[in-house]
Amino acid sequence: MNPITKQGEIQELALLFDINQALSLSLDLKKVLGPVLKILAERLGLQRGTLTILNRHTGEIFIDEAYGLSLEQRAKGRYKLGEGITGKVIESGKPAVIPRISEEPLFLDRTESRKKLVKKDISFICVPIQIGTEAIGALSVDLPYNPAASLDRTARLLSVVGSLIAQAVRLRQSAEEEVHRLQEENLRLKGELKDRFRPSNIIGNSRAMRNVFELIEKVAGSNATTLILGESGVGKELVAQAIHYRSPRANEVFISFNAAALPEEIAASELFGHEKGSFTGAEIRRKGRFELASGGTLFIDEVGDMPLSLQAKLLRVLQERSFERVGGTEKIEVDVRIIAATNHDLEKLVKEKKFRLDLYYRLNVFPIVVPPLRDRRTDIPLLTDHFIENMARAAEKELTRISTPAIDLLMNYHWPGNVRELANVIERAVLLSTDGVIHGYHLPPTLQMAEENPLSAKGRWQARLDSVEKEMLVEALKVSRGTMAPAARALGITERMMGLYVKRHGIDPRRFRVPLVKE
Repeated sequence: MNPITKQGEIQELALLFDINQALSLSLDLKKVLGPVLKILAERLGLQRGTLTILNRHTGEIFIDEAYGLSLEQRAKGRYKLGEGITGKVIESGKPAVIPRISEEPLFLDRTESRKKLVKKDISFICVPIQIGTEAIGALSVDLPYNPAASLDRTARLLSVVGSLIAQAVRLRQSAEEEVHRLQEENLRLKGELKDRFRPSNIIGNSRAMRNVFELIEKVAGSNATTLILGESGVGKELVAQAIHYRSPRANEVFISFNAAALPEEIAASELFGHEKGSFTGAEIRRKGRFELASGGTLFIDEVGDMPLSLQAKLLRVLQERSFERVGGTEKIEVDVRIIAATNHDLEKLVKEKKFRLDLYYRLNVFPIVVPPLRDRRTDIPLLTDHFIENMARAAEKELTRISTPAIDLLMNYHWPGNVRELANVIERAVLLSTDGVIHGYHLPPTLQMAEENPLSAKGRWQARLDSVEKEMLVEALKVSRGTMAPAARALGITERMMGLYVKRHGIDPRRFRVPLVKE
């Protein structure tokens, strides 16, 4: 290989490397295109260089970045697609090499930057900048005229530079599209969360729940610390989310923390974060829930189970709105709304010296008591329908209804596990159903023998048989609209047996009859 040729290739590779490095310095193309043209000018001896962009909506081509042109000259550099050398290069997607612009009638000199120059002494090269097969702009340069210069080789080099610029544009477009997509997804999810957790979507229409909804409305617009009280499984976190998503902080984060069953050191790290090396296993600095929730809402569940030493730290944050990470000394200020919840009697814990009185007063600014399910039995059918619909969809099953005996069992049960237990019961029943109906025998034995002696195996067995028998009778009477004969035939028994069974279970067939409508 000719040593001169080899040296030229090395210089070209060095040029391309420097341009690629310049393009990678910032995601803002405006900040990197100027340095790219400057590198070309220094290495290739350019007199002028321009990057022109095509506006697809107007069909106009304008100078986006330039070297060797004044702002006034840049403003003049506008073309239509197919107009002049630049317009034809963008239209065709093919480079143009003009050895002497004085001999090229298509050269327009719109910028008027060459008026005072000897035109025959200028060579002009213009290459397209393409994304795929679509030209989005062009890179053009003015070079001193040199009969011995290899303009085609320079054009090939500039085409590679154009490809690097196009790749940078494509990467930034992809990044902008992804950011836009994530922003839209974020807005959509926030909208869903607002809909999901607004009080009107907390299932219930009982007087007890309407009282809860009124309290949510009153406290949501403030920054008041809220204490949610209620048995396990009543939906305390759902109430906390409803408060957050109806508050001025709705567009900020909602962070949950469960204080139960965590060792004190881990609980402190989870809440306040820790510095690197503050304890065994702390290999990096970590932000805690308070920092993560800054600007939004922090929900502390099972606050009654929090150790006394951690209660003191929580009290300080509530009072001073600042804290230090575990193992750190830097004071960190936060703006966080606190919503706490517990299923304990905090006043009793205060008397037992298990909960700080000052923290209790700080948390109990605005208490909300969520009633147990047994005190809102009229909500059971609504909750049941809601769970059936959601869980049937998740299981990809079609359920049409729940039988009357099954509803009776749900209504008569005392629900120690509250709404959470009801959701689990319905999920099980949905999975067991094979005919599109939830029957009483799809419910757990605990519901079917609620009134039997739990220690009596005979009682449990008989209660289960009676429940299934009663449900079959009721279903048959529903279909026959309270008429005994067709119901008996459907069950394969005599009318006499039907009468005996109906009497034994205390069923009134008249409740299933449809009254005649008089014309």
